[in-house]
Amino acid sequence: MPFQTEILIIGGGLAGLTAALHLNKLGFDVTLLERSIYPHHKVCGEYISNEVLPYFSWLGIDFTNLSPTQITNLQFTSASGKQVNTRLPLGGFGLSRYSIDYYLYNLAINRGVNIIHQQVGQVVYREDEFVVETTSGTSFQDFINLKSPYLAIKAHYKSDFPNNLVSLNNFSGGYCGVSKVENDVLNICYLANYESFKKHKDIQGYQENVLYQNKNLKKILQEAEMIFDAPLTISQISFHKKEPVFNHVLMIGDTAGLIHPSCGNGMAMAIHSAKIVSELIQKRIEYKTSRSFLENEYAANWQKIFGSRLKFGRILSMILQHKTYERLAINSITAMPFVLNKIIKHTHGQPIKMRN
Repeated sequence: MPFQTEILIIGGGLAGLTAALHLNKLGFDVTLLERSIYPHHKVCGEYISNEVLPYFSWLGIDFTNLSPTQITNLQFTSASGKQVNTRLPLGGFGLSRYSIDYYLYNLAINRGVNIIHQQVGQVVYREDEFVVETTSGTSFQDFINLKSPYLAIKAHYKSDFPNNLVSLNNFSGGYCGVSKVENDVLNICYLANYESFKKHKDIQGYQENVLYQNKNLKKILQEAEMIFDAPLTISQISFHKKEPVFNHVLMIGDTAGLIHPSCGNGMAMAIHSAKIVSELIQKRIEYKTSRSFLENEYAANWQKIFGSRLKFGRILSMILQHKTYERLAINSITAMPFVLNKIIKHTHGQPIKMRN
């Protein structure tokens, strides 16, 4: 007999855990499937825009005891060595995925969310219901990704890097985000073109021969002392356009759309997507709307809120990876610093409003 649940969430990342807490608060029976045991590190920029704070407050989420780093300023450096600095309109904070995911996981457990550590084998939709089977044989009833030639690498370091700064650094074939998280720890995470990466023997060789061409990035890496035994890596990351609904499954977080790291706001988008889907599920159940209505409304809301951000991110990444265009863009930003503020506004949202 299949295990039945009112709401089934596959994946316990930021979006999945946040959606579980939201739907649990609304009174639904929520089950979350996550293959990994908490806590664990993830390859991530680990900066979150303050736009999420009103939503976290509504959910009863308080990260104060985790001692997040308060971030107020943005620095952008080009591969050619030019640098532009500005103040972030809303600001943000730095927290490691190790800490934030573990906190949300424990909060969900304490509030009654059923979390099962199993890996999903397949999801089948037929006759207006889902059957989800795990690799261990468990079946859950009713309640995709395109590969690309990118590799992401992340590690934590000890460093005197300013606490209030997030630094985005362009280099040939990729981008690197640098900012502090809790406990005065520096997170360095970069995205590299796999074809250029594999020309070098190892991560250290790649950093010295490619990343060091950016003088600011070279200084940061040379002065930092790595805490991890070895960097974390993931490959085949896709920034292609994705669909927010796939085979009737509502996709949230990175599965619905991944904003380019040069825009530095993926964590806030994942959290916001959890709010959108949770409110629409509540609406479907309260007003007994059809599944097709729910899917269409979710797709429309996703496009309205995130479509222009994702498109702008793809365009920005193409510009920064073209030497001539990058030079022109950097020269424009240097001469007119307000342009950088406009870029930030195109890739960040306003504080997430909550309904009473």
